[in-house]
Amino acid sequence: MLYLRNLVYHPAASPTAILKSIDLELSPQQLGLIIGPSGSGKTTLMEILAGLATQTAGQIKWRDRQLTPEELQQLAGLVFQFPERHFCGSTILEELRLGHPELGYERVRQALAEVGLEDIPLHRPPHALSGGQQRRIALAVQLIRQPHILMLDEPTAGLDFSIRQQLVNLLARLKSSWTMLIVTHDPSELVSIADRCWSLNHGELRSVEPATLTAAPEACSP
Repeated sequence: MLYLRNLVYHPAASPTAILKSIDLELSPQQLGLIIGPSGSGKTTLMEILAGLATQTAGQIKWRDRQLTPEELQQLAGLVFQFPERHFCGSTILEELRLGHPELGYERVRQALAEVGLEDIPLHRPPHALSGGQQRRIALAVQLIRQPHILMLDEPTAGLDFSIRQQLVNLLARLKSSWTMLIVTHDPSELVSIADRCWSLNHGELRSVEPATLTAAPEACSP
């Protein structure tokens, strides 16, 4: 169980807090969806949960244990928006084993199978893949680490309709095995697979019922 209690992020250079008294609970094998416009604090929240930034105040707990940024880096796997821009490996195998050279082929193939790419040649360059395949590779890069929480920042951004639908279907399958937290500005395709939904506006988070959300992003505004 992921717990956030009174989480605040107020960097010294900012006149106001970017995140304000955030409270959130997410159970294992649930998919949580945070919806908000650009600049609402979504990416900042994900970076804090991934241990890439440190909150100003408040607690982050997994089960009953309060976590440090270093422990969060082990707990969470974050797939950035447009993750293909961050690929460093010259081949798919190299990309999946970056930082983990000890991983064998069986573990690599298992991660690829989880994202529906079990038959892809490992020697192919990741930048030579289609947009949908690249997003799946980015997911596999995190899954191979076996995180407790898989987090995605705008996972459908920049993809055409059919590829977005394929990715949403994949995420729906993955949530049977993984706890997932997704941030997006547009809930229209992801809300159908969400167990919990929140809106984030001006750094303030509130719970919303998935059934109340429509295809229009404006429906999430308070």
